[in-house]
Amino acid sequence: MKHLSLTLYLEINNINFIFFVRSNDDQNNFKTIYKLKTKLEGVTNERISNIDKISDVIKENIYTIEKKLNYTFKEIIIILENFNPKFINLSGYKKLNGSQILRENITYILNTSKSCVSELELKKNILHIFNSKFYLDKKKIDNLPIGLFGDLYSHELSFALIDSSTIKNLDYILDKCNVKIKKIVIKSFLKGAHISNNYQNTDTFFYIQIYDDNSKIFYYENDSLKSEQNFNFGT
Repeated sequence: MKHLSLTLYLEINNINFIFFVRSNDDQNNFKTIYKLKTKLEGVTNERISNIDKISDVIKENIYTIEKKLNYTFKEIIIILENFNPKFINLSGYKKLNGSQILRENITYILNTSKSCVSELELKKNILHIFNSKFYLDKKKIDNLPIGLFGDLYSHELSFALIDSSTIKNLDYILDKCNVKIKKIVIKSFLKGAHISNNYQNTDTFFYIQIYDDNSKIFYYENDSLKSEQNFNFGT
């Protein structure tokens, strides 16, 4: 498999650890070539409760996958479901007085908003930042209006955060398994993006999941994950 680039993923949900490997060839064609599911251990009430147990399970399964594929992984992408993410939506403004919107204006709004969120949420890490809405002189714009002229520009950003302790624990666990975390992604975002891609005219919707013992609802607006809430009841 030397001609393929392989990427290792780990999904952590309420029931299972799900390992899967995707290949990427010279033509950038992606496909899942291996999948392994095992019982969830070391996670209680959506929090990491036993680092050693999780480390053992992950290390054992990564070894099994590497042996099966004859491939050594150095990085992994983590997909988290139901780890109590928090969402913050902020709007930044720029007075233009008839001048042109520059990329530097957008970068300033992004960095200022990001700093504000980091100062407010000292015990959380930002996982995702979404460009939610753009307004130029109170008129909604579909895309970044770089190069347009106006008097007042408003840019709404949506932030998805998770406890810093969860990030630190995951870093420690995967380091013990001899792989580095390349990226951490919230599963609701991936699911929302998949729905939006499959239904091109639908970029704003609620999605409801109902299981035996728990339920979830998340809100996707303008191709951005805006909020998510979990409930401890189901069917």
